[in-house]
Amino acid sequence: MDATIGKAFDSVSSFFSGAASVFADEFPLCDADIISGCEKELAEAQRGQDEGLRKECIMRLSWALVHSKTHADIQRGISMLEAAVVSDTSPMNLREKLYLLALGYYRSGDFSRSRDYIERCLEVEPEWRQAQTLKTAIEDRIVKDGVIGVGIAVTAVGIVVGIATSLIRSG
Repeated sequence: MDATIGKAFDSVSSFFSGAASVFADEFPLCDADIISGCEKELAEAQRGQDEGLRKECIMRLSWALVHSKTHADIQRGISMLEAAVVSDTSPMNLREKLYLLALGYYRSGDFSRSRDYIERCLEVEPEWRQAQTLKTAIEDRIVKDGVIGVGIAVTAVGIVVGIATSLIRSG
């Protein structure tokens, strides 16, 4: 019985705290070993003369960073992508970068920025299923956060009314 109550409490508290929010999604995660490998690959490419290889390595590292389990890596990936998206003229590369920016912001909890980037991505490639899936996840999180906000506001009003009622009765 206590275990059931504990599970129910954990479920409710994780819903309201958003504890499962950032990484409990259907998007893949990347570990530190892969990120390290991408960093080494980029370092080698920067020593060479092949600009195309360097851009590919930056893209792979950016992908790995926004799929990381750590917030700092995700932020680093976002920064790299924001710097790279400005200079890109290829629709395919732009699509990928906008998607990764949207995913990075989604995973870092900035859902409105995430929505802005995914909408830009879908302007480039409206039928891209992967982007449509992310857009749905973003919209679901925005709705969930709105429900949580309303719940908190209603609870706060209830507490204030309760305190006021008790003060009136005792006074």
